[in-house]
Amino acid sequence: MTKKILLLSTGGTIASVVSESGLVPKESGEELIKLLGDLPYEIDVKDILQLDSSNIQPEEWKYIAEKIYKYRLDYDGIVVSHGTDTMAYTASMLSFMLQNIEIPVVLTGSQVPINVVLSDAPDNLRLAFAAAANCQAGIYLAFDRKVMLGCRTVKVRTINFNAFESVNVPPVAEVTSDGLVFKHKIADKQKKCVLNTNIDTHVSLVKLFPGFDPNLLFAMADSGCHGIVIEAYGMGGMNYIRRNMVGAVGDLIKRGIPVIASSQCLYERSDLTKYEVGRLALLEGAISARDMTSESAITKLMWALGQGMNVHEVTEFFNQDVVGEVTIEIEE
Repeated sequence: MTKKILLLSTGGTIASVVSESGLVPKESGEELIKLLGDLPYEIDVKDILQLDSSNIQPEEWKYIAEKIYKYRLDYDGIVVSHGTDTMAYTASMLSFMLQNIEIPVVLTGSQVPINVVLSDAPDNLRLAFAAAANCQAGIYLAFDRKVMLGCRTVKVRTINFNAFESVNVPPVAEVTSDGLVFKHKIADKQKKCVLNTNIDTHVSLVKLFPGFDPNLLFAMADSGCHGIVIEAYGMGGMNYIRRNMVGAVGDLIKRGIPVIASSQCLYERSDLTKYEVGRLALLEGAISARDMTSESAITKLMWALGQGMNVHEVTEFFNQDVVGEVTIEIEE
């Protein structure tokens, strides 16, 4: 039976054309499909946005999630064409807003507009449709012959076609001469999908550097920040000499503001138990992001706070693998 796939077009480079002010999203979803030639699927198209992804923000995340939820049971899979710059954030947030989604939802885009001769757009779109027709249910990002779990993706290049990587887990599938070859099995969903777009965007993502003044964290809190992700050093270490980041974390947590400690290193995990500078932060209540991406950590924090979770509940939530976003080591 021919698979029925929906394309939700949101703009981005893939749909852009040259203008006097630079590349601007103008192409419709139908125009994207026309340039692909024949595909072995029944495809419907809905243009829901026409934005550069730098302008896609929480309001658009909610809107995209609502559209996916609305149409999910009418199709075998959904493809979302999206700009590359914030695609990893969108993929991560959709993973939390649409937990237990019953079908594969695949985000894709391109580094070059589809109307350019050597564009990567046609291959990325064809891959996304193949993934939407063949993957298990879940939220994915398809790019440069790789299908990746959405909440594990990071944009790592600005020009080259291999713009995205799957961080700390292998890609779900890759294209080889054998076709779409699956590498990594996703756990089957047993529950029914419930749309939940309640989020709190009053959060901050801070990259720690030598000389960072911890008083800036209190300024954020005084300005209404409800949670902070800190990209700390190495395995999650924070300084406590002179500029006492560790003490600041403890004070913030006493105020009811959860602080997530992730690593500035793209690969492998944060582990606050290994070094003194991490253990002290852990004792103050810092929550380890383990091997999560920063994109996933900040969206998970937004979603958790949107559910009304307090510091303790956020800690428990970050100790769970909710959508495949984190590796939880099983203690012996």
